[in-house]
Amino acid sequence: MRRLRRLVHLVLFCPLTKGLQNRLPGIKVKYLFLAWLGIFVGSWVVYMHYSSYSELCRGHVCQMIICDQYKKGIISGSACSNLCDEHTLVFQQCLSPSPTKQVYSGVWKGKAVIIKCSITEALKAENNPDTAPRRELVLFDKPTRGTSMDEFREMLLNFLKANLGDQPSLTGLVGQIITMADVNQDGKVSLAEAKSIWALLQLNEFLLMLSLHEKEHTSKLLGHCGDLYLTEKIPHSSLYGTEVPPFLRPLLPSAIHRIIQQWFAPAWPRRAKIAIGLLEFVEEVFHGTYGVFYICETSSANVGYNAKYDFKMADLGKVAPEAAVRAFLKGRHCEQNADCTYGQDCMAPCDRLMKQCKSDLIQPNLAKVCGLLKDYLLSGTPADLKDELQKELQICMTLSGLASQMEVHHSLVLSNLKTLLWKKISNTKYS
Repeated sequence: MRRLRRLVHLVLFCPLTKGLQNRLPGIKVKYLFLAWLGIFVGSWVVYMHYSSYSELCRGHVCQMIICDQYKKGIISGSACSNLCDEHTLVFQQCLSPSPTKQVYSGVWKGKAVIIKCSITEALKAENNPDTAPRRELVLFDKPTRGTSMDEFREMLLNFLKANLGDQPSLTGLVGQIITMADVNQDGKVSLAEAKSIWALLQLNEFLLMLSLHEKEHTSKLLGHCGDLYLTEKIPHSSLYGTEVPPFLRPLLPSAIHRIIQQWFAPAWPRRAKIAIGLLEFVEEVFHGTYGVFYICETSSANVGYNAKYDFKMADLGKVAPEAAVRAFLKGRHCEQNADCTYGQDCMAPCDRLMKQCKSDLIQPNLAKVCGLLKDYLLSGTPADLKDELQKELQICMTLSGLASQMEVHHSLVLSNLKTLLWKKISNTKYS
């Protein structure tokens, strides 16, 4: 770091002399200036990136806390022994979006996985150890000792009703949660096992992965320990195959960003296959086994694909149950539509007379996904398909969230798009 600062200092405060310019007569001063500017900007970006690395990447803290609680008997899980005793669960590359949400690629029993862990309470304790409550007393406070299995089942059912809506299928989901919690498969759930699964259910992505576990296009849960959990690793966690690092995006014009994305994107027929998978996912969450779900951050960085170009939802944390969105909107005061926004783009209209948010979203999932797919599919589209595809995407993007459109019209538009794309790639190597 000291050498990097010294380099920045030399670049900033040691301008080119006339003697140096005379030795390089073929190079114009403006090109030297551009080179200087590039070195300065690059050095600044590298410095800022690595200075924040220690804050973003705290996997050692996460592992230390989890293993301490496991050895105390507070938590349990199918991956605890591998993480804390056998060391066959290993953290690798840091992918953390924030200090409190730790995300890493890793290896578990020789298999590539993604490791996710939250350390909010641990960070509070580091900053203010005198007033912050101990993490195990906050996160793993339920159920309490003496809770019977019947009471625990009731706890789970009530929690699911509150978060997913009162669905008749929730009893079956409770049974699956109990089975997952029973790590040693002895037909009973210990207090540590119950506390661990309860803590995991408080995490939106974990709850969504359980609710959508039967769906083809969601990444699979592989194991857990306390509130740390493992998922399958998706080789490409972006729709375009790669994303410009977040710390570089502010420095690039949007046009350059789009060019870079298109450059690394798969061939068009493979993009069509990925798009079909994304449309199928929209269909799956429209009326799922456990209710309706909304995609509340429609970004190319949240959706990806595997080595066979099958679509996979890379970040289910951006998906929300209808019950959660409606609870957020109910009775909410507003002055404009923007005041009725759940997540990033689940927006409902504001009743400006009543000053309250309405319950129907302005745009359904399908309209937002079509907006995302427009540039993705129209670049490099076969000439005989482009006009018709552009027309279908435009119709799709105008869909509203009104209940009158959500059934027949929604299904028809989705079916037309899938059929149009599938006809072009069926009976080819890409299908």
